[in-house]
Amino acid sequence: MAAYIIALVDVTDPERYAEYVKATPTVIARFDGRFIARAGRTATLEGPAETRRVVLIEFPSFERAEAFYRSEEYERAKKLRSGAATATLVLVEGCAPQA
Repeated sequence: MAAYIIALVDVTDPERYAEYVKATPTVIARFDGRFIARAGRTATLEGPAETRRVVLIEFPSFERAEAFYRSEEYERAKKLRSGAATATLVLVEGCAPQA
């Protein structure tokens, strides 16, 4: 069953953050992940206004998403983000297809 990482990112140094943005697609792909949404247009429909960058990444399973996040490759990419942004990442398992 698919799983998703939802990232809410407050970018404080766009130039440094750009290096992180360049590094992540290859690592995500190694774990069979793919971007569903990557900082496109957003609208807060309910609750406090969301002003952070919103990213949604799909993985084939919860386990693959966890393996990506805990990988040495992503640890290296996260270092590029350090000092350039603060982030909240949430991993959520998808729903079984409805019959």
